[in-house]
Amino acid sequence: MGEMSADPYQEPAAPALAALRQARVERVAVIRRWALTIGLASVMALAVTIWRSAPQPGLQGTSLGIALAACGFLAAMLAAIWLAIPLATPLATPVSLVPAHAITTRAYPAGLALLVASSVALELLQPRGPALAGLFLAVYIVARVFEPRLSAALLVACLAFITGTDVAGVGGWSGLSSLVGLVALVAVFGVSLSGRRIQAQEKKEERLLAELEQSRAAELRGAALAERQRVAREVHDVLAHSLSGLVVQLEGTRLLAATAPSDARLPLAMDRARQLACDGLDEARQAIAMLRGGDLPGPRRLAELADGLAADLSVPCRFSEAGPPRDLAPAVRLALYRVTQEALTNVRKHACPDKVEVRLEYLPAAVTLAVQDFGAARAKKNTKPGGLVTGEAAGGATSSGGGGPAGGYGLTGMRERARLLGGSLDASSTHDGFLVLLRVPV
Repeated sequence: MGEMSADPYQEPAAPALAALRQARVERVAVIRRWALTIGLASVMALAVTIWRSAPQPGLQGTSLGIALAACGFLAAMLAAIWLAIPLATPLATPVSLVPAHAITTRAYPAGLALLVASSVALELLQPRGPALAGLFLAVYIVARVFEPRLSAALLVACLAFITGTDVAGVGGWSGLSSLVGLVALVAVFGVSLSGRRIQAQEKKEERLLAELEQSRAAELRGAALAERQRVAREVHDVLAHSLSGLVVQLEGTRLLAATAPSDARLPLAMDRARQLACDGLDEARQAIAMLRGGDLPGPRRLAELADGLAADLSVPCRFSEAGPPRDLAPAVRLALYRVTQEALTNVRKHACPDKVEVRLEYLPAAVTLAVQDFGAARAKKNTKPGGLVTGEAAGGATSSGGGGPAGGYGLTGMRERARLLGGSLDASSTHDGFLVLLRVPV
């Protein structure tokens, strides 16, 4: 069985780019097969034409010169066709007839020089032959490979050669046929330049597509990370809130049962612990429903959180609102609820307050939430049977704000929520307690 990826959210390699390259591989195979077949057939046809044209190749005098020029011409044509086939699809990456670095070596200059020289010589020695086909191919390749100035210079030289042979009466093309040849040579040059521009555009499109695929993969990774962080915040807020209250109540119940098993408050404490467990289960179900797209808790439930803290700690916990209420975005509603939940959880774990206040204020351009506990000392709870929760000096501002001496995930999650909404969260000690202040623009 294959080894699974370490990151389940990681996207496979660029599917669109892979599909584009696969299509080009298939196109390359077809083009190269047909180009090689047609090229070889053309060279054979040129060889037959040279042999049958007058004067014919031979072993003496002009005939020997024609034979040597024809050999050089045919060899150069084969080499030029061999070199020209990859130019049709330069973006292809599979097996190539010519190495990619061949363009920058001496292969092209040497082959093209031989092709031009043999074509010129053969045209002068055998005017009725097919020698000008070599000039057409040379112009095509130079326009595709070399700088525009060099290709334009070769085009002008070829046009001048055809015109000169026509004027001097030594060429095989004269009058109207010479004019047709000139127009055809310019057309070949234009087609080659167009193909070069198309290939440059294809390279640019492939580069842009690769960048788009990379950007898309980065966005997917970012979205996966954001989702992970969101799930982590929800799980932490739900579990920390419900379990901390349950632990406090169970510890108080345990001590009460150990020291005063006949105390009338024991059944009430057990009922309260059971209720906290049920509430925690409901919170977990609501969190799962919310992650699946269900309704989000919001400001309307802040009073319930305050009442729950008052019941757990047996201290006053008052919720108040100021300003005209307004409809808030789902993310803002959830942030207000979770920050209140986490702040009250920290009060349970790290404070021994005389009273707690939760204030929600609607401002013209923002909404603020303040959760503040008041007490003479910051304390880590040590439950006693007298009131189920009392404390002895410990903890501190850092613990209160962050859920523990090392900061924990509570304060981090609250600040992440505020930052994602463009707001801010301050958590700091006051002269007689601790204050968590959230401000979110609306």
